[in-house]
Amino acid sequence: MGQSSMRKFIAIWASSLVTMTGTALTGFALGVWVYLETGSTTQLALTFVLAFLPGILFSPLAGALVDRWSRRAILLTSDAVGIGTTLTLGLLFTAGQLQPWHIFVTTVIRSTLRAMQVPALNSMVVLLAPKDQIGRANGLMGVATAVSQTVAPALGGALMYGVGLNWVLFIDCATFVVNVVVLLLNRIPTPPASKAGTEGKGSLRTEIAQGWRVMAGKRGLVALALFYAALDLSVGFVDVLITPIVVSFASVSALGVVMTVGGIGLVLGSVTMASWGGPRRRIHGLAGFAVPLGLFLCIGSLRPSVALVAVAAFGFMFCSMIIDGTSRSVIGVEVEPDLQGRVFASFNMVTNTVLCTSYLLAGPVADRVFEPLLVENGALAGSVGEVVGVGPGRGMALLLGLLGLLVLATAVAGYLTPSLRGLAHKASKPAETDGSDAGEGTQGVDAAEAESQETVAGGARQPVSDR
Repeated sequence: MGQSSMRKFIAIWASSLVTMTGTALTGFALGVWVYLETGSTTQLALTFVLAFLPGILFSPLAGALVDRWSRRAILLTSDAVGIGTTLTLGLLFTAGQLQPWHIFVTTVIRSTLRAMQVPALNSMVVLLAPKDQIGRANGLMGVATAVSQTVAPALGGALMYGVGLNWVLFIDCATFVVNVVVLLLNRIPTPPASKAGTEGKGSLRTEIAQGWRVMAGKRGLVALALFYAALDLSVGFVDVLITPIVVSFASVSALGVVMTVGGIGLVLGSVTMASWGGPRRRIHGLAGFAVPLGLFLCIGSLRPSVALVAVAAFGFMFCSMIIDGTSRSVIGVEVEPDLQGRVFASFNMVTNTVLCTSYLLAGPVADRVFEPLLVENGALAGSVGEVVGVGPGRGMALLLGLLGLLVLATAVAGYLTPSLRGLAHKASKPAETDGSDAGEGTQGVDAAEAESQETVAGGARQPVSDR
């Protein structure tokens, strides 16, 4: 793949960055509007659940459709629907007719479409970026996500109070238009047909099942899915707990400082991945960065200190982006392009299910189990309380520290898992594509590593897998 393909990738990446930022602005603004209109935390929480659940349920079908259809057609259709739904909400708000249920329906539609957009964008990377640049290209995709998530809360809040919700929606609509123009001007290549992809063609049910078979048939992919899911269990709790932990001992403005510092870590982590491409041995980009990630969580739980929690948030976000970029890079290298939509969708369904579950569990576990332990005269006030403190929020801090230990245990388990440790090395030069079955080669793996894989498999050659 030459420079022209990389230029196409950069153009589509830049327009995706603009669109992601617009979508994040709208998501933030709509959530604020629902809470201000209803005063209900439950209805606000419902918007988060609706943003995840439909996409999770639709993921297997979405992955099969991505591998059947043109990536560009999927992205263009999604943008067109995005324009229609956003414009409708803007007009309803301007007319004074906007209701929370309008937002709930729109959120379901967007979540369902995102189940197709994400695997389409992820699988696009390997079609446009040279093999030795896949790590950096995935890092750039992380930059787009990080920047949009960092900018959206601050910019969305300013726009809500400065120009109103209707202008936030119309700005989002304009970002969709920008992406449509860029996609119309840049063609995304059709994935080359592979033996496995050709054999798997048939009904949608057959193709959906093949996505699961490909992932389940590669030990490294299964190990990576379990590894990533274990990390997501902690990530979901941290996402929910960070706000009440900080607010329990500091002001809302201090929380804003912590979130901003965490956002900077998110951006710098993705920029680092984009410029570096990750370590040559993939395991160091996964389990290796899970070690400091777990340590940062433990540090953030030690004292009720804004500075300490901010440092923990920065390190947590930074390491998360390296792990995420490395994971997507391995799938991009190890799975045939015409199967990646299904595999990415299957992988995302597993990990997002765990993430959504942890969102649902975080509140009850924190409020009913851990907080009572570290109140005055609580069961652990005289022991653990001497270390992390006693009072509001310290039970959640204890939970945060235990999650850090869970992440450290996950990192150790990752290094002790042969199939995860034997993931393909980062390619130093483009590998040739011969259309052969995935089980007959190990892209980017040196001879010694390939031999190690054979030994682990009991003598039978097993494909190196991933995420």
